Amino acid sequence: MNRIKVADLMSDEVVSAAPGTAVKDIVRLLAQYDISGIPVLDDEDRVVGVVSQTDVLARAAPLRAEDPGRNGDGERPPTAGTIMSSPAVTVRAEETAADAARLMTRRGIERLPVVDVEDRLVGIVTRRDLLRMFLRPDSEIRRRVREVLEDVLDVPAGDVEVHVVDGIVTLEGRLPDRSRLPVLLGLVERIDGVVAVAPRLTAGSGDAQGSGDDRSRQAMPW
Repeated sequence: MNRIKVADLMSDEVVSAAPGTAVKDIVRLLAQYDISGIPVLDDEDRVVGVVSQTDVLARAAPLRAEDPGRNGDGERPPTAGTIMSSPAVTVRAEETAADAARLMTRRGIERLPVVDVEDRLVGIVTRRDLLRMFLRPDSEIRRRVREVLEDVLDVPAGDVEVHVVDGIVTLEGRLPDRSRLPVLLGLVERIDGVVAVAPRLTAGSGDAQGSGDDRSRQAMPW
């Protein structure tokens, strides 16, 4: 089954800076494009760091205060290279959107530079971009769940009913055996756009030779 990749959601139009870019110019870019951070690139477009609004506020002023004697022609204003966070937290274009979302949450960041195998910048993905993966229509989610049931787990079409409302998947019916339940739940939870899974299932022992009454007694609800 296909998964939503970072490449499907990222923007390839990226505002960036060089290490020597003055912080005042960084501030201008942040305001002009209404963004929270800018990747810093070397001469070969490799991401060497990121300057965020937090970096500007937390580091630019102290750097200027540490060098009060340099004024006029001798003044050395802070640059992207002196205040950037490095090494940069980046993501590959082929990684899943879910992995990128987990990385953003774990590191507490709003934007991720997207890089190729040589760490060259190819795009940018934001929290707002990643939210798009939860806007998948319920009908599409239901179709994907049916694929899991019928194509992956070989569950007959009529055995399990699938209902999807606002990304919440409800499964009602019977599985041939209990061993398929954790596999089913794991696969459905990983479908892009699924918010939660509510299983209302029974499962038999998998003994095809038992009588109907036997299978009924062995069924277990979840």
